[in-house]
Formats: sequence, structure tokens, C-alpha cells
Amino acid sequence: MAEVTGRDSTLPLLEQAVGYGLGCVDLVPPGGLRLPTPCRSWDLDALLCHLYESVCALREAAEYGVVALLPAAAPPADPVAALRSGARALLESWRGREGAEVEVCGMPVPGATVAFIGTVELAVHGWDIAQACGTPRPIPAPLALAILRRAPMITGGADLFASPVPVSPLAGPGDRLVALLGRVPDAG
Repeated sequence: MAEVTGRDSTLPLLEQAVGYGLGCVDLVPPGGLRLPTPCRSWDLDALLCHLYESVCALREAAEYGVVALLPAAAPPADPVAALRSGARALLESWRGREGAEVEVCGMPVPGATVAFIGTVELAVHGWDIAQACGTPRPIPAPLALAILRRAPMITGGADLFASPVPVSPLAGPGDRLVALLGRVPDAG
């Protein structure tokens, strides 16, 4: 698989996505785990657990150079706390590992590509979390633009997200990104 990040370092993008995602996680209200989300039929608990599993897989990639893509043994008792601590540890595990290859299902993948996919997961699911909490929080324009510039290389034919939805040509980068990944941008 070709590297999808070009010459720019992916670690700053991952750092931005983690910061944005954690800011969205901070919006989760007490008792709010049953709130519906923009993600298919997932409630907030399922979305947080999915994102936590993604963070664990990304840490596994950085720490061991391999991702088995197996589900976590058990969902965390407190997915908000687990996601907060896991995302912070994720950044530390990727420092200095970006250039290394990672084995994903037996295939070598550039570490920067794996980190970029994590960036997309954290940014877009952070947006999903904010929407579910009733506090829309746009993906920052520089982060959205950086992802959009590279996203066609990973979205073609992949079923990682829902099918694209139409969006105005005047839409901002955050709205274009979430629409590309199957979400209806916030009208407000």
C-alpha cells in the first residue's frame, strides 16, 4: 500500500486530531451514553467504544509494528475515561515511529499511512461525538483541509465510512470532509 501522506509529517495531524477529538469527548454529558449518533445505528456508548478500539489498534501499530484488527477483549467500563487516557498515550507511542512499516493483516503498510487513518478516525468520530451531544463543533479548517487533500487516496472503494452525501460547493472544509465520509453537515 502506498503512503498517503506525501512529504508532510503525519504526527502533527494526529496531534491536532487527538486534541480536537478529546475536546469533543469533553462534551459527553453524564448519563449521555445512550444518545444517538450520526453513525449508522450506534449510540454514543458504541461510538466511544469503537473509537477506543481504534486508539488501541493505533497504539499496537506504533508499539509492536503490527495490527491484528481484532476487537478489544471487553468494552471499557468508562469509555470516556478510557478514550481520554488512550488517546494521550497514543501520541507518545507514535513519536519516532511514523517512518516505520506496520503489518496490517499480514500486509506491510507505511506507518505514516496508519497514523493518517487514525487522524481521520479521531477527527470525524470527534465530530460525530459533538453532534450526538447536541454541541456541534466543526473540525478545524487546517486539519480538515489536510485530511481532504489526502482522503481520496483512502476513501476510494473503502467501506470505512458511509457513502458521501451532497454538499454545497461553498461549504467549508470541515463540512466537505464530513460529507465526503457520509455525514450531513450541520446546517447551523
